[in-house]
Amino acid sequence: MRRAQFRFLYFLYLLNLLYFLFACHQPPPSKITIGSKFFTEQVILAELLAQHIESKTGIPVERKTNLGGTLLVHKALEAGQLDLYVEYTGTALTAVLNESPQGDSNAVYQRVKQLYSDRFHFEVTEPLGFENTFAMVIRGDDAKKLHLQKISDIAPLASKWRVGVGYEFLERSDGFRGWSDRYNLRFAETSKVMDLGLIYRALVDHQVDIVAGNSTDGLIDFLGLVALEDDRHYFPPYDAVPIVRQSTLEQFPQLRPALADLAGKLSAADMRRLNYAVDAQHQDVAAVVRAFRASHGL
Repeated sequence: MRRAQFRFLYFLYLLNLLYFLFACHQPPPSKITIGSKFFTEQVILAELLAQHIESKTGIPVERKTNLGGTLLVHKALEAGQLDLYVEYTGTALTAVLNESPQGDSNAVYQRVKQLYSDRFHFEVTEPLGFENTFAMVIRGDDAKKLHLQKISDIAPLASKWRVGVGYEFLERSDGFRGWSDRYNLRFAETSKVMDLGLIYRALVDHQVDIVAGNSTDGLIDFLGLVALEDDRHYFPPYDAVPIVRQSTLEQFPQLRPALADLAGKLSAADMRRLNYAVDAQHQDVAAVVRAFRASHGL
């Protein structure tokens, strides 16, 4: 009986040993995973990176788009569930690093690049070439009728206005509270929090009178809306930059020059056109990106 038990235990030991040895010698992942936040521009940028990487390197790419807000996507990158996504420098500095922005666009970029490397072992690669800042948007008719061009122009009207924002803008340190304090704005009601995909429709339908959108949104011009000038320079620079895990760059060294190919290749006007094609014309994201890459020799 004891001999049988010993043989059984020895057999289990061998099985565990074989499993351990097999696990230790598993090949590293043969693909990379690209993620995005939960709005159109992010999905487009994820697809742009994915198509370009697959074309230039042959590395298979898994897309995980529309994941959620900044901190959720950042945590997924930290956990190794993602290898790469596009962030905005001002967002990285304020929402992730909890720092107050100082200096110009390059100063913010260099600060983010250094701290992301030190704290997270992420590499902030070269900017794509455009900035997407928060845009405080009103109806075009109101802008014309009330002669509104700058955010400071709406201070006398705010007490009668309703404001619509995304959840992230309401909570962020560079968001609603600091913005309304900087401009001394006191609105009629508590901010209405809504999905970013619905925010402009709410403005057009007179459910709100001003919304916090994005400067590269294609729907602003399409719907006849007006983005007010940030005349007190509240918002920091928000340059779009791919962020990649350093371990992924070590595993796939061909990834670095592929990402460098995209540096400076995308203007704000380009991004507005891409967003417009998807949001207003309802074109397929992958097809829109393929056409853009073909027209720009990518």
